[in-house]
Amino acid sequence: MDLVTLQGWLDNASFAVLFATMLVYWTGVAFPTAPYLATLGSTGMAIANLCMAALLGARWIEAGYFPLSNLYESLFFIAWGITAVHFLAEQMSRSRLVGAFTAPVAMAIAAFAALSLPDQMQHSEPLVPALKSNWLMMHVSVMLLSYACLMVGALLAIAFLIVTRGQAIELRGSSVGTGAYRDARYRLRRHGEVIESAPQPNPSGGTAVLAPATATGATQTLSPQRLTIADTLDNISYRIIGLGFPLLTIGIIAGAVWANEAWGSYWSWDPKETWALITWLVFAAYLHARITRGWQGRRPAFLAASGFLVVWVCYLGVNLLGKGLHSYGWFF
Repeated sequence: MDLVTLQGWLDNASFAVLFATMLVYWTGVAFPTAPYLATLGSTGMAIANLCMAALLGARWIEAGYFPLSNLYESLFFIAWGITAVHFLAEQMSRSRLVGAFTAPVAMAIAAFAALSLPDQMQHSEPLVPALKSNWLMMHVSVMLLSYACLMVGALLAIAFLIVTRGQAIELRGSSVGTGAYRDARYRLRRHGEVIESAPQPNPSGGTAVLAPATATGATQTLSPQRLTIADTLDNISYRIIGLGFPLLTIGIIAGAVWANEAWGSYWSWDPKETWALITWLVFAAYLHARITRGWQGRRPAFLAASGFLVVWVCYLGVNLLGKGLHSYGWFF
């Protein structure tokens, strides 16, 4: 089997495995007591990760350069990055909800690359002069890994908003968080009234609910288990974004040095550069709010969730909709 045929098998296998893994994770969320589903989901993500790593390795051998020169290669690299960051987030949270959000995104990326892109865009081609540099591996790989981290962190923030059912709950604890509901405190907003509260046991036994400290108003129907999940998702989202932001910073700096070497200018306000700066500012604002203002819960979660869209515009949107120095023949 030659390398081209092997690549065709690997990209389709990656999509198929990720699709099956997505279904496993979703089934695990619907039936949390079903045995072995968590293990099956993790195994599926590991297989997909290895398939994509083998695909990128085969293209590296075939083309003779690090496989990040076109959209097909970068899509599979970022999907590989998401599956890799998934393991970090899942290990820290020990929740199958992580895979329920990361698996469909990785699957959609693999499907777009393997099934939607024209054949000519999937073939390795000689590098354009500007890409014949060692900075290709340094700059592009770090940028894509930062996108993967920021996407996973943003997805966990979206999961937090879903788990809390849209209620105005703000965790009150350290920025790092404890990961345990019994150590967390929650600040609720109901009809403009701020209520400080903490999880209280249910007098009838069994599942507890989040009871307001005041006697007025209806009891919040969020179980301690749901609050534990929400606290964990908020904590892990913060940590993963905290990992992705320095990578984004390093990638932007490396890109500026490479731009000066290739084009004689560190910064030219190319659409890609502009949106990279916007992405940096969005997540800088998120981390600033968490670290210096002590924000936790809904407000930073909304900011991180908006960052998911901003990352996609930076990564793909400017290459689809605008011309610039970073298009490199992907679509224009």
